[in-house]
Amino acid sequence: MNARFTGMARLLHWLMAVLILTMLFIGVGMVSTVSARYQLLVGIHRPLGIAILVLAFIRLAWRLGHPPPPLPADLPAVQQALAKLSHYLLYFLMFALPLVGWGMLSAQDYPVQLWPGVHLPPILPASPMLYAVLRSAHGLLAYLFFATILAHLAAALMHGLVRRDRVFASMAP
Repeated sequence: MNARFTGMARLLHWLMAVLILTMLFIGVGMVSTVSARYQLLVGIHRPLGIAILVLAFIRLAWRLGHPPPPLPADLPAVQQALAKLSHYLLYFLMFALPLVGWGMLSAQDYPVQLWPGVHLPPILPASPMLYAVLRSAHGLLAYLFFATILAHLAAALMHGLVRRDRVFASMAP
């Protein structure tokens, strides 16, 4: 079995890492401002979320057809289990956050505009109560995504700097 992820898997990983971090920081900026920048940030946030959702489908399809390299045999079973769990959580959040955001806007009866004149159809009925629930869920999932990314980064640094095994190198550009 290959000791590295495929070139496509590495490209998708790093492209999505940049987009997701950008998206999370734009989201923080959106909820912390009432200035004119809000509309600019919203105009970037919505289509970027859909781009991440599309890339998540591509990435999942690629991953299903191209298994990752195995973890080191000497990695404790608990750490192997945590690695798998964290990856399942990352994939779940790559799908959940954009879908909850889209659903939230649908419940608010507000179209998701990809660019002027191009809107996505609603995926949920308009409902102020549903909007409120989804807005809270969207924020909580974003915080969970931040925390999961930090744990993922910590694990990558542990593999690269402490264990010095091939795990970090397997995803390095």
